[in-house]
Amino acid sequence: MTEPITASYVQEDDDWKITVSGSGKELTGRAPGIIAARDRADQLVEKLSPPEHSTVVHLLNGSALEFTAAYMTARLTLPEIEPLEVPPPANGKAKEKTGGKPPVPQGKELPKAVDEAKSKEKSEPAKTPAKAAQTS
Repeated sequence: MTEPITASYVQEDDDWKITVSGSGKELTGRAPGIIAARDRADQLVEKLSPPEHSTVVHLLNGSALEFTAAYMTARLTLPEIEPLEVPPPANGKAKEKTGGKPPVPQGKELPKAVDEAKSKEKSEPAKTPAKAAQTS
């Protein structure tokens, strides 16, 4: 036979007091928040009666509807989070310093000798194979 059990909730400041009654017994508990209080009520119900033989009615201010509304609101409400800070866009000065190139991550720069050799290749005009053969 199914055992009727009542779980009553009362908010006291930030905490919730839970009273579970059934089978001629009454157990009480406390929890921080309605979601934790609902979990605590389930634990108290298990002490009173096996879960397969009990029907639990959760009441807030004597109303199952009021409990359901408060519980579902708590479950479906997203926690407040700090907004992300987006760094300001880089101004034109950074591009002027690097010649329009993006900055190279630290530790990924070329050795100075290699970098200078690359600069010289760019500044000297490329010799075509025909001109190279005439000058040698």
